[in-house]
Amino acid sequence: MDIAAVIRFTKEHLKNEKTGHDFYHGERVAHLASKMYLADHESAHEDSHEVAIIKSAGYLHDTIDEKICADPEKVVEEIKDLLPQVGFNDLEVWDILYTIQHMSFSANIEHHYHLPLSGQYVQDADRLESLGAIGIARAFTYGGKHGNKIYDPKIKPAKLVSHDQYRTHVETTINHFYEKLFHLINYMNTPAAKKEAERRTAYMRNFVREFMQEWNVD
Repeated sequence: MDIAAVIRFTKEHLKNEKTGHDFYHGERVAHLASKMYLADHESAHEDSHEVAIIKSAGYLHDTIDEKICADPEKVVEEIKDLLPQVGFNDLEVWDILYTIQHMSFSANIEHHYHLPLSGQYVQDADRLESLGAIGIARAFTYGGKHGNKIYDPKIKPAKLVSHDQYRTHVETTINHFYEKLFHLINYMNTPAAKKEAERRTAYMRNFVREFMQEWNVD
């Protein structure tokens, strides 16, 4: 199955994105998710429908993200028109749309959505993108774009309890590590993702530890 049209769609919709949710992020999610799936399913092959579903969801997931998309419902309708043209049947279209509409961290704060197997790999890959060196870079890029302070000891990390609170509470980029990023390892779906999350989380913890040592110069 040729998903070139999905790739073109993603490039067009994310061409002006500068907060770490750009096309290259979607591309990394698509390839990492499919790589983990193929490693877990030795009988699967690169050009299978399942891999095409995973890659398409990986590419598309941020095209409807409320953080960067002015009209997610409009883009959902565009995706509904696009996917059958690529060759997906009704069930496959449903899998992709359900995944990209329910995989985000914010959508799962109050209610945990059970994704199809393909979606679990995409969700894991997306969460891994929030960890490690790339995760650090994306956190500070996003925080800077939205006017967040790097760190302020007077602003304490919050316990996230709802989607709206997560979107509106006062945060710093360093607090974001404590509020969300260090916890992502607990929400991975697959063994491969959990193993990689351990490595990337350890890298991030070392970074934050070094940051705090340099901050506290007394």
